[in-house]
Amino acid sequence: MQPLSKEEKAIILHKGTEAPFSGKYENFFEKGIYVCKQCLSPLYSSKDKFHSGCGWPSFDSCIENAVKEQPDRDGRRTEIVCAKCGGHLGHIFRGEGFTAKNTRHCVNSISLSFKAD
Repeated sequence: MQPLSKEEKAIILHKGTEAPFSGKYENFFEKGIYVCKQCLSPLYSSKDKFHSGCGWPSFDSCIENAVKEQPDRDGRRTEIVCAKCGGHLGHIFRGEGFTAKNTRHCVNSISLSFKAD
């Protein structure tokens, strides 16, 4: 496991949320792979990233079996976590119509690291 800063721990371990439009990957569209900040497991391909305008990086698909869905503690949303280490990534939403896949993985930038192609 990678060492985490206090801010990273607040989001990845304690299921916090970074402020909208504050993350470094929100408007970032380079080619490569997004990996879990905590365990470096590949999570998302840049080909699945899109601009949703919601304030956080958005993906309409993840790398197969890389992300696990579970009920959020608020009882209304579905949380997404890294399937390998359980680190909090964000939430998944369906039915919004942003892409043909009709799915949006809304991810905290702080939960990710980027590896260029």
